Amino acid sequence: MTDPAILRVLLYGVLGALVGIAFFSALDWNVLLYVAGGADWKAPLVHVTRLLMAAAIFTLAARQGALPLLSTLAGFQVIRIVAVNRHRTAMGKNP
Repeated sequence: MTDPAILRVLLYGVLGALVGIAFFSALDWNVLLYVAGGADWKAPLVHVTRLLMAAAIFTLAARQGALPLLSTLAGFQVIRIVAVNRHRTAMGKNP
């Protein structure tokens, strides 16, 4: 790969990580809204917004090509692994 291609992969990976951070932070907020009992209109709105935001970013990456899409997915997956491990540690289920 050439230098611009490597930079492009890294930038889309960072974009995927940022999307992952926003997605899982909104998921945490969404769960808190549902658990708190205040799930009148805010919780479904956060849920739909979270999904549409992720879909829009992944669609944008897909329109740029396979490599940007895979890089974005890789960044997202890294954050997903971190979020799941944080949850497991908080619940005391991590070995």
